[in-house]
Amino acid sequence: MKIRTILPAICVALAFTLGGHAFAHDGQAETVIPKFDQAIGNIPGKSFRVVEVDYAPGAASPAHSHAKSAFIYAYVLAGAIESKVNDGQTRIYKVGDSWFEPPGAVHSVSRNASKTKPARLLAVFVVDADETTLTTPIK
Repeated sequence: MKIRTILPAICVALAFTLGGHAFAHDGQAETVIPKFDQAIGNIPGKSFRVVEVDYAPGAASPAHSHAKSAFIYAYVLAGAIESKVNDGQTRIYKVGDSWFEPPGAVHSVSRNASKTKPARLLAVFVVDADETTLTTPIK
């Protein structure tokens, strides 16, 4: 089975299984909640990490990059997320939409597309097991 066909199913299953959320209340940034961290047994040195990112209405993340080893799959659980990765277009993703970020990608836009409703996404990382910093702000 191809990874493209199983990742959406994994994300949806994790979202329902792991549950819970806490929205940021200051409207300035996101709230990141670790949900899952597991070594991948058949890929030595790699881990599978999942975080839930909650955005209050109008909230945004500062421009950032992710771990150089990280393959990232993002899946919108609630609301709408405006996102721009590398030199791609700025897009708005709605519930059920997803995107991929390659290792070393620059995420210049990541925000709630709504000023009135919260938004939430699940970010799935396949990353080097010894990687401790998943996100680094760009200055």
